[in-house]
Amino acid sequence: MKLAKNLFAASALSLVAVSAVSAEEITIATVNNGDMITMQSLMGDFNAKHPDITVEWVTLEENVLRQNVTTDISTGGGAYDILTIGTYEVPIWGKNDWLVSLNDLPADYQVDDLIPAIRGGLSVDGELYAAPFYAESSFTMYRKDLMEKAGLEMPEAPTWDFIREAAKKMTDRANDINGICLRGKAGWGENMALITAMSNSFGARWFDEDWNAQFENEKWAETLNFYLGMMEESGPAGAANNGFNENLTLFQQGKCGIWIDATSAGQFVVNDDSTVADQVGFALAPDTGLGKRGNWLWAWSLAIPASSEKQDAAKTFINWATGPEYAALVADAKGWVAVPPGTRTSLYENEDYLNAAPFAAMTKESMGTADPTNPTVDPVPYTGVQFVAIPEFAGIATQVGQQFASALAGQQSAEDALAKSQELTTEEMEAAGY
Repeated sequence: MKLAKNLFAASALSLVAVSAVSAEEITIATVNNGDMITMQSLMGDFNAKHPDITVEWVTLEENVLRQNVTTDISTGGGAYDILTIGTYEVPIWGKNDWLVSLNDLPADYQVDDLIPAIRGGLSVDGELYAAPFYAESSFTMYRKDLMEKAGLEMPEAPTWDFIREAAKKMTDRANDINGICLRGKAGWGENMALITAMSNSFGARWFDEDWNAQFENEKWAETLNFYLGMMEESGPAGAANNGFNENLTLFQQGKCGIWIDATSAGQFVVNDDSTVADQVGFALAPDTGLGKRGNWLWAWSLAIPASSEKQDAAKTFINWATGPEYAALVADAKGWVAVPPGTRTSLYENEDYLNAAPFAAMTKESMGTADPTNPTVDPVPYTGVQFVAIPEFAGIATQVGQQFASALAGQQSAEDALAKSQELTTEEMEAAGY
């Protein structure tokens, strides 16, 4: 009997050793946003359920992530098994056969629970090529106490003129309070996400119906001058260096009266890290009365590059990280308010979540009113709200974003920034055959 026990113990140890040796390691490239950091903190659950898979994380700043994964996938580099990408990249890369179809995720993934607009934005010809981890529009976050002190009341659907007036009245330089914080950091997904969505509400567009660049149009001049003027009056010092994360920190520290940005920020301005959590209100993104608001539509999603040699393990992880059970896992660890928003219909039917998240209703409304197929006041030949869904856009918009950031930093005028943007966009589009 003792010999049998020893043999059994030896066999068990041998199996453990073999399992450890044979465990597949997958590498995930992701963005350094709060929801992704939360996911990494919950890896104990995945490890317990899947001891045969180990995960290597590569966590990068947003602009760096986009550059790295774009280079890797376009060259077939194979550095990553899972990419964190969005609604801009997925349709283009899926059509190029650069991504693995996720149509074979297990039934318990409940793919029909995905919000239709988000699922559609991550699909090509009915094939799902990425699974949304969280999705967002944009809206207005503001300090209710500062708004009251200014003698104003935030409308549910504000105009840009009201926002500018309120920001001026809420600015208190002596106490390091900026009336407004907006993205200024150059990048097609940083300052250009905000300014492009803003330009839609001012009646501007990137291209006319014949793909001619439109930066010489008066609507773009109105947009950029309004943005620069408001930031000069009421924005923080060094705003040209501030993206999503920098403005989130400023708002949490009580240094912003108004912040217009991603709806996914909602949980972070009311959590324990926020010094103003009990004073935060939410409203729609502003408009100018032309029928379009300055709100976008985006989903940070997990996708598998076709170059990955560990696709089954990658699908197992995606099923865990974006499946319906993940919400309950986050809720148990962090509370319902911290559950990644915007991806599943069931979340917005969950009373626990709706009671915990004061931004939930405004998030749902903001996402529902962003229309990628009809993003502008005048007709355009492209889809996409805060981006233009063509391969050339990322490179062009990065350059335009640098021009606008330079103007925000006071290094050139709005007129010069728009003239240079018109020239470089025209050159790039002509070179691409448009």
